[in-house]
Amino acid sequence: MALYHLILLAVVQGITEFLPVSSSGHLILLPNALGTADQGQFLDVSVHVGTLGAVILYFWKDVRGALLGLPALARGNTNDPGARLALLLIIATIPVIFFGVFLALTGLNDLLRSVAVIGWTMLGFGLVLWWADRRGAQTLRTEDWSMKHAIQMGLWQAIALIPGTSRSGITITGARALGYDRESSARLAILMSIPAIIASGGYLLLDTGLYLTGPQARDAAIAAVLAFGAALLALKLMMRLLQSVSFTPYVIYRVCLGLILLYVAYS
Repeated sequence: MALYHLILLAVVQGITEFLPVSSSGHLILLPNALGTADQGQFLDVSVHVGTLGAVILYFWKDVRGALLGLPALARGNTNDPGARLALLLIIATIPVIFFGVFLALTGLNDLLRSVAVIGWTMLGFGLVLWWADRRGAQTLRTEDWSMKHAIQMGLWQAIALIPGTSRSGITITGARALGYDRESSARLAILMSIPAIIASGGYLLLDTGLYLTGPQARDAAIAAVLAFGAALLALKLMMRLLQSVSFTPYVIYRVCLGLILLYVAYS
């Protein structure tokens, strides 16, 4: 793949992964805008892995706590904060794994990669995010995350496997509907991305990774590294802006893009 395409792919992924505007939807639309062939799901996952590295680095304190809490969790001790966080992240990931397997086995994951689907989900779930952000209280914080809420947010996250929904957007929507403040909603949504990306990346690696050629592996590595840098910068900016900005600008962007895509799809 041409280097400029890899750079665009990585920058688009890095900027949109943590914003509630659907990074996967933009990755599917990119080849349509460039007039090139679809880069395929493996490169999509590669840039997601790059952003995963950015998440781990930015939230290293939380990630380290969860990792150190795994031995305590294995012994059945959920009183340790790290063990509890690890348990809740695992619980929140289960729905997306089951739904992902269902989409893969039925072939729906390929059928859903269309401009019309992305247009409807971009528009519809953008309005849902607006409703949740306007109506949701801001009384809960990250430390209030419970097992019940982890299950509910995990179900929301599973919907994000439909292109255009936005994984961060739909989990932020779920968190805001439950009453978490904006910064905590984004924090939980981003932490939930870690096991979700590991699960999807591992599945795709087993499915296609063993058959990659040298150039394909090289392209995947380049895209992942570039996405890491772009994502780290975008993540720092977004978390800072959330202290003073609502999600309305992202909703406006989603609605406008959704309407444009629906016009293109049906004209």
